[in-house]
Amino acid sequence: MPDKLVIVESPAKAKTIERYLGKGYEVTASKGHIRDLPESNLGIDTETFEPTYEILKGKEKIVAELTKKAQGKRVLLASDLDREGEAIAWHIAQLLGLSSKDTNRIVFNEITESAIKEAVGKPRTIDMSKVEAQVARRILDRIVGYKLSPLLWRTMTRGLSAGRVQSVALKFMVELEKKIMVFVPHDFFKIFMLVGEDRFTLTKLHGKKFGNRSITTQEELDTVLKELKAGLFFVEEVKKRLSKRASPMPFITSTLQQSAISELGWSASRTMKVAQQLYEGIETEKGQIAFITYMRTDSTRISSQAREKAVEIIKNNYGERYIGPVKASKGGKKVQDAHEAIRPTYPETCPEVAKKLISGDFLKLYTLIWNRFLASQMSGAEYDVTEVNVVDKGDRFTFTLVGEKRVFDGFEKVLTRSSKDELNHEYNQGQEIRPDNFVWEKETTKPPSRFTEASLVKELEKRGIGRPSTYATIISTLLERKYVLHQAKELRPTLLGAIVNEFLTDYFPDVVDTNFTANMENELDEVENGSKKWKEVIESFYSEFKTDLDHIDRKIKNGELKIEFPTDRECECGSHFKVVFGRYGGYLKCPECDKNESIDITVFSGVIDGKVILKNILQEQKKEREIDEKCPQCGSSLLLRKGRFGEFIACSAYPKCKYTRNVEIPAPCPKCGGTVGKLRSKKGKNYFKCSSCGELYWSEPSDRKCEVCDSTLFIRVKRGGKKVHYCEKCKKEYSVEE
Repeated sequence: MPDKLVIVESPAKAKTIERYLGKGYEVTASKGHIRDLPESNLGIDTETFEPTYEILKGKEKIVAELTKKAQGKRVLLASDLDREGEAIAWHIAQLLGLSSKDTNRIVFNEITESAIKEAVGKPRTIDMSKVEAQVARRILDRIVGYKLSPLLWRTMTRGLSAGRVQSVALKFMVELEKKIMVFVPHDFFKIFMLVGEDRFTLTKLHGKKFGNRSITTQEELDTVLKELKAGLFFVEEVKKRLSKRASPMPFITSTLQQSAISELGWSASRTMKVAQQLYEGIETEKGQIAFITYMRTDSTRISSQAREKAVEIIKNNYGERYIGPVKASKGGKKVQDAHEAIRPTYPETCPEVAKKLISGDFLKLYTLIWNRFLASQMSGAEYDVTEVNVVDKGDRFTFTLVGEKRVFDGFEKVLTRSSKDELNHEYNQGQEIRPDNFVWEKETTKPPSRFTEASLVKELEKRGIGRPSTYATIISTLLERKYVLHQAKELRPTLLGAIVNEFLTDYFPDVVDTNFTANMENELDEVENGSKKWKEVIESFYSEFKTDLDHIDRKIKNGELKIEFPTDRECECGSHFKVVFGRYGGYLKCPECDKNESIDITVFSGVIDGKVILKNILQEQKKEREIDEKCPQCGSSLLLRKGRFGEFIACSAYPKCKYTRNVEIPAPCPKCGGTVGKLRSKKGKNYFKCSSCGELYWSEPSDRKCEVCDSTLFIRVKRGGKKVHYCEKCKKEYSVEE
């Protein structure tokens, strides 16, 4: 009969840990959070900021089971080692009546036999500073979401919501879109000098650095080409240097997401879902195995044991010269020494070995992590770099050629990268150059690039907005609300997102202020390290937030606040339409003749100087839109087309090429992890079908799990347009506030 009870979050994690603990231990799962703020009300006393907690709907049975199993046993709380995990441990301890002085908390960075047994041998008390940091974050997010969302309903339409961190991310994308919309392109010319097979680039013109404003007209180009053809050229200097490229740091949460998005084409949420499963353990022919360390981390530290394993692998496979120096871990003040970078739990399990145990998404992400880990412990790559500068006798033109030759591959043995070509000729200082020809290319300046999921994650991390563990949720929430949508691989704000951002910027500037939000994250870190009280953080925020709330509430009640935006769309009467909001959402209304027109509020558009830009609206809403992909069969552009059964992807070369495929949703198939396509039935109802196993779903699968039964949650749209996550197994609904 076991006399110790170990409580973890997930059944998969419990199953993995059971392999390593003896008969004296029983391992069970809470299946995530078991207690939270109530769904039906704010759940926070706005005078004292004390929260009121309720057992989550459907979790009563789990709490009863945990209480029963804990009777007469030594309880060890083994939830994850971050703030969220610490809070889960505290809630369980509260419900089980465990003393705050008990040493019943165990943490581990990897689910291996040695790590589990070491953790069991070193229990500690629950870290209340870490719990309080999570409590403060939860209260802040609840206050913002619970108080702001009704204002959006009252001024615009039901189903909208605002969040403390997501609103800042939305502002990043909306402000960038404004720059793109007002961008005015211009043509410019580049000039190249051909010497044999080498192609020199014009880098200086009349003593000034050559750029996209240097030659902008055909007349200017003709003048320069005439001067060049009459010039005498010689090599001014030849610079040679050894360039060393350091091996990369091992993955942290943000860099893992960025690499998976860029290299695998995944979403941030899909990356974290697969990583979570690799950490908790996967059933293999050798039993339940955890393949990677904890995936929510800001630390690049590698344990000495993992380092030794890596050194052994590198030495045996590549030789001693490939062993890199020990790296100092990087990270801000939020990094904890107990955390490690994301790495394989068993470094000796290389991808070739792993593919006998796992496949599909698991193997893809594991290979990415294993390669990055091994490369991070290897020596840098070395290149001989040669730069040749050629000038004319009058010193009016400078042409530059840079070539490089790799002399030692180092970590690039594992992680290949592109490099500049070698020079085709040897050049010496003072050497006369006789160009074979001068050629030019006409180019057009491009607007700033929109964010991809990878670049947005990078920007959020750089600005200190949110934490790596929240990035996937931030992006998923904005997509679900249709504040932004995917266009090819880019994230593009919709008109709805732009209008919500304008409202928040005008009336709640602190909520969307980058510095304010980043400072709030720092204050939460201070709560975690014990240097600040959690209530002080909330009081400081709420006092000003409530002033703004009360001000807007009065304006709405007095009829002084009505959300409407002028547009650049002209009505037949000569006036311009306005975007206004009614009972059923946004539409266009002429202020002079009262003519109304419908509008898709999720169309790609923006608000500049208070005016909605709709001049390209028809083009954006047309049935066929080119996407940033080529046909895999013939290489032509792919189009997003609308047919009788909904949207689909088709080749622009039709009927010569008849390639088509379904529009894919972000989340994987709940049954097999395959790609799910969106279709429409003959009766006009949307449904979803997996391209791998053929499973059909009448609701869109999400990448989230039910906190009660761990089943996949599906996305449902309720009356009024509000989206909820719904569990088809236990019938529980989840609203998204933050």
